[in-house]
Amino acid sequence: MTKIIKLKTGSPFEDQASYSRLVVVDNWIYVSNTAGRNPQTKLIPEDILEQTHQVFANIETALAVVDASLADVVCSRVFIQDPKDVPAVMGLIGEKFRGVDPASTVTCPPLGSTVYKVELEVTAYRNASKAQVEVIRLSQ
Repeated sequence: MTKIIKLKTGSPFEDQASYSRLVVVDNWIYVSNTAGRNPQTKLIPEDILEQTHQVFANIETALAVVDASLADVVCSRVFIQDPKDVPAVMGLIGEKFRGVDPASTVTCPPLGSTVYKVELEVTAYRNASKAQVEVIRLSQ
């Protein structure tokens, strides 16, 4: 029988909107769109790169609870409020995912609040980091 794990972090938004921060189905891990709110202080940094670091901290914490890490991420969806912030955010995301190289979508839609400058949603496969990987390059 399939086992499903639903992780709740204590955010009031999870209960209000009836969602989980992360859902695991067998080895597939689906992490909800995650903002840069510090779970202890409840504050969101104003600086875009500080927000992005907090987004990653929130995702890494959730993944660790289910015995996974950023190295297991196979797909990411990046939402950046202001197109002018794309180069800075993607530079940091490039550092965090260096060598992981997930499939990725980057878009600049309005987010749920203007205080959110960046959000990230990821899909991971537990132990993908231990899999044999073949990289195929179509051009140089």
